[in-house]
Amino acid sequence: CGRTNRTHSAAEDRSRPVRPDIDDPHLPLYSVGQVAVLLDVQQPFLRRLEQQALVSPARSSGAQRRYSRHDIDRITSICELVGEGLTLEGVRRVLALQAEVADLKRQLAEAKERARPTR
Repeated sequence: CGRTNRTHSAAEDRSRPVRPDIDDPHLPLYSVGQVAVLLDVQQPFLRRLEQQALVSPARSSGAQRRYSRHDIDRITSICELVGEGLTLEGVRRVLALQAEVADLKRQLAEAKERARPTR
């Protein structure tokens, strides 16, 4: 974007605002309205997911909900489970079990790595 080869002092670099990494899946970019349209769900459903502590969107400086791609992926998974007939409490249990399995897999991989003989 029209960059120049001009060098900057350390003070100039510190005074510049840090640009967020837009490829970061945890960067809260999307409003509740945008997510509702993207996922074809109602805004009250998204607020209910937050009330039930199934999703925790960030808040903007104006206290508006801001969802990340990670949040959107989680909501997509929740919608699939609800579509299969689970209640939100059932969804909570499934998500907790999935997280537990992922943690156990990580622990197992670490244990295998430690048990591997060194050469």
